[in-house]
Amino acid sequence: MANVKIVDQNNVEVGSLELASDVFGVDVRPEILNLVVRAHRASLRAGTHATKARGEVSGGGKKPWKQKGTGRARVGSTRNPVWRGGGVAFGPKPRSYDFKVNKKVRSLALKMALTSKAIGEKLTVVDKLELPEVKTKLFADVVGKLGLKKALIVVGGLDKNLALSARNLPHIKVLEADKLSVLDVLTYPELVMLTDAVKSVEERLK
Repeated sequence: MANVKIVDQNNVEVGSLELASDVFGVDVRPEILNLVVRAHRASLRAGTHATKARGEVSGGGKKPWKQKGTGRARVGSTRNPVWRGGGVAFGPKPRSYDFKVNKKVRSLALKMALTSKAIGEKLTVVDKLELPEVKTKLFADVVGKLGLKKALIVVGGLDKNLALSARNLPHIKVLEADKLSVLDVLTYPELVMLTDAVKSVEERLK
């Protein structure tokens, strides 16, 4: 098991924490991370795109000209895909892009993502984050003291002051531990976890 230091919101060391090796110390396999991220992103697609085929476009009931004798190419409908105003050949139709990934694989991928942050020394553990009022400037001061540029902050339980103060900072995301995903962890270069969030994630993934 690896030990990490615990700091307060002023970036002063206040203790240390032993991380579970079966959550923050697994072998990282890029192909599994890629699979889970693709599945996550695919599930976010609406899949509502649609085009009309030649049978769905209005008009075109009458044959434009007779079959033979005009010297022109034969044609049966003005809704032919090669005509302007015609249908679309092989166009997209509403569909789901979801594909199944086993629960154990998703859990393993999250462990790998957390491990990559721990190994790369991009994981910061904070004992607690408390703001006296809803004010973005106060939270920005905390972010500055922690030296964060683009970070995901994982908390055990989200309080109102923290949630409202953080939402105006474009490169900082505050997320509850039970909503943590592989895509979130990999999107942000820096990961900050509160001590109660670390315990929550370890219990969830063990």
